[in-house]
Amino acid sequence: MKEAPASDKMKPMPKVIVIMPAYNAAKTLKKTYEDIPKNLVSEIILGDDCSQDNTIEIARKLDILVLKTPRNLGYGGNQKMLYREALKRGAEVAVMVHPDWQYDATKIPEMINPLISGEKDVMMGSRILGGAGSMPLWKYVSNRFLTWCENLTFGLSLSEYHTGFRAFSRKVLETIPFEKNSDNFVFDTEVMAEVARARFRVGEIAVPCRYFPEASSVNFINSVIYGLQTLWVCVRYIFHAV
Repeated sequence: MKEAPASDKMKPMPKVIVIMPAYNAAKTLKKTYEDIPKNLVSEIILGDDCSQDNTIEIARKLDILVLKTPRNLGYGGNQKMLYREALKRGAEVAVMVHPDWQYDATKIPEMINPLISGEKDVMMGSRILGGAGSMPLWKYVSNRFLTWCENLTFGLSLSEYHTGFRAFSRKVLETIPFEKNSDNFVFDTEVMAEVARARFRVGEIAVPCRYFPEASSVNFINSVIYGLQTLWVCVRYIFHAV
């Protein structure tokens, strides 16, 4: 029997690594982990940013690779560490999901398929397309306003920019200068500004979200600071400073 032409052979599944930036995620980590489709994911890496609970112990029991920060690096600093490690380990697709069980990780196949097929470079899991769940009104209003500003600035026509569920191709992570970004929450906005500047293709899917006491949430004061920082990123983008 003749061997099938190389073009007809199944291509190997790209290496998909899930990263989870964590701080005091002990109550929700296991639920998030259980939702991740293990047959599609090569590795799961958790970055623990000096949690005060037993997040690390739970992660290790679940056989999750744990990276512990030497000091509190902040949300952005934690992500930098995780993306570096994912690239080092050969990730062709990196999926970032918060370990607070707010986002439905069973949607990972829908997130990564457009990247694997080459249709998109970045995918976002949108709470707005998913109906916003029980998102507090003040969060919803601020989300809509900031997203409107960002769409005007970046031209990506997304339903939201502030999701904790994202997927990136290796090319994106190797191209954008994410290492120079903030170590705080505005890191995510700066990444999207860099993605827009480099003209990468961005898509999104609807993702159901949950709001409950154990889910991590940025308080009102920090949200105001984040909003102002996001608007400043837009200003900098307009003047080509991002």
